[in-house]
Amino acid sequence: MSEEETLLKFPTDFPVKIMGERRDDFAQTMVELVQRHAPDFKAETIELRESSGGNYLSVTCVIRATSRSQLDALYREITAHPWVKMAL
Repeated sequence: MSEEETLLKFPTDFPVKIMGERRDDFAQTMVELVQRHAPDFKAETIELRESSGGNYLSVTCVIRATSRSQLDALYREITAHPWVKMAL
């Protein structure tokens, strides 16, 4: 899909939700990954939510997306990470 074919208008604030097994360093690792693709992302703005059983953690990062290719590269790297179970 080309930049012209996307429904998003860039730049835009875009929430990225990353879910994985709860680990002490999960959130920090995901923030570092997100910042590689969105260097202006502020780590203090993340939202964390633990699953009801306490086994999983979701990290939501709202980035300032500048292009579809930026989002595609970010999602490719997130979903390739061994700790990540799902990304939305």
